[in-house]
Amino acid sequence: MNGANLDDLVDLLGRWASGRGPLYLLLTARLRGLIDDGVLPPDEPLPPDRVLARRLAVGRGTVVAAYDLLQQEGRVVRRQGSGTRVAALDLPATRTADGVVANPLLLHILHPPDGVRLLTCAAPDDPPAAMFEAYEEAMARLAGVRDLGYQPAGNPALRAALAGYYTARGVPTTADEIMVTTGAQQAFTLLTGLLVAPGDTVLTESPTYPGALEVFRHAAAVVKPVTAERLRDAIRERPALAYFVPTARNPDGAVMANPDRRRLAALAAEHDVPLIDDEVCAELCFEGETPPPVAMFGQREQVVTVGSLSKLVWGGLRVGWIRAAAPLVSRLARLRAVHDLGGEVLSQLAAAALLRRLDEVRRARVRTLRERHDHLRAELRGQLPSWSFEPARGGQTIWVRLPRGDVDAFSQVALRHGVAVPPGRSFDPLGGHADHMRLHFLFPEDELSRAVNNLALAWASFDGAGRTVSRHTLIV
Repeated sequence: MNGANLDDLVDLLGRWASGRGPLYLLLTARLRGLIDDGVLPPDEPLPPDRVLARRLAVGRGTVVAAYDLLQQEGRVVRRQGSGTRVAALDLPATRTADGVVANPLLLHILHPPDGVRLLTCAAPDDPPAAMFEAYEEAMARLAGVRDLGYQPAGNPALRAALAGYYTARGVPTTADEIMVTTGAQQAFTLLTGLLVAPGDTVLTESPTYPGALEVFRHAAAVVKPVTAERLRDAIRERPALAYFVPTARNPDGAVMANPDRRRLAALAAEHDVPLIDDEVCAELCFEGETPPPVAMFGQREQVVTVGSLSKLVWGGLRVGWIRAAAPLVSRLARLRAVHDLGGEVLSQLAAAALLRRLDEVRRARVRTLRERHDHLRAELRGQLPSWSFEPARGGQTIWVRLPRGDVDAFSQVALRHGVAVPPGRSFDPLGGHADHMRLHFLFPEDELSRAVNNLALAWASFDGAGRTVSRHTLIV
């Protein structure tokens, strides 16, 4: 498309304003899709905001707000005197218009830096022996099977195994109430696509898992953080969705008490708000039994539970799931079938085998995580005593606060010292927590020691006088 051809762009935008919500969010969502799909290629000039606003019959502020949001996401570049252009190929979701890294996780996955310890990606990289044995069992089970393998709701054996898993945890579940997904991220994407329209409100905690925040933003939702004290008032406004991580929360490893789970489920039911209980790290609690799912305290139609094996077993085992009412699972399966006829069957059969050995796998993983958590705490207290944090009660990460300065700026210094850290703004729906960062404790103890030593050197160099920027980051 010729950059000067306004008619072509208007045709591509189509019925962009036909959804619900603020016009600038609807326009942002449509332009984002055109950029991400490559329809608007890198370096493509976009019309001046006044020109596009006049042609779309909207206020100039609508176009300005849409362009500004796309610039924050790294999808367009805006410069005085040069107008607005689609960002170059190496820019979207990885760099901002002024060249500052905006998405270290995605950047580091696409272009792994040499000699840098990545504290941005919190998923195990050492699959246990049980996983290899599970795949051997799966291959034997698959031999001789005559089946297309197209199963949008998931392999029946795994769905049955997951139903049994939740029933054993005190939440009676049938196989038709389970949908298997390609990791938890696909689960969030499908649920958001079905339940959230542009401009809808989604309630979350703060801090919370940024991968979910990115999904909500991509759907052009208005994401609002909510505290326990304001939950009743916020949920009374009937948001489209509420998203919580009650167990071993990413990023701080917090665990919600059972009375609070009961209250959360009751409020969701009272105001007819779908509630997502993110249990991806639930089996990684350090002390006692795994807390009950929120679904134990709520109505079957109200609470949706999302789980995954990627944090418990291995990051590359892309098997997640949704537990929900059977009609919702059926709708989700139809939605998924439009894009994806089903997950890879061998991995699903291996996951079913792993569920039978869950206690064994969990004990080994939790023992290792607890040891490394304690080691990281000791190293931080010894080498960086001015940094503050609360011990995690589970999961793989701790939430660290700097005594001064901005983590966005400090992260640039840390990179020069060989460590990549995720800034706290990425975990806050409103871009707050600028003085926080998430650190994982997945590395062996000697690597954790070296990482903290490099962070201490970076901190001495930084000396609290960092440059402040505000960007959102996708972290897992």
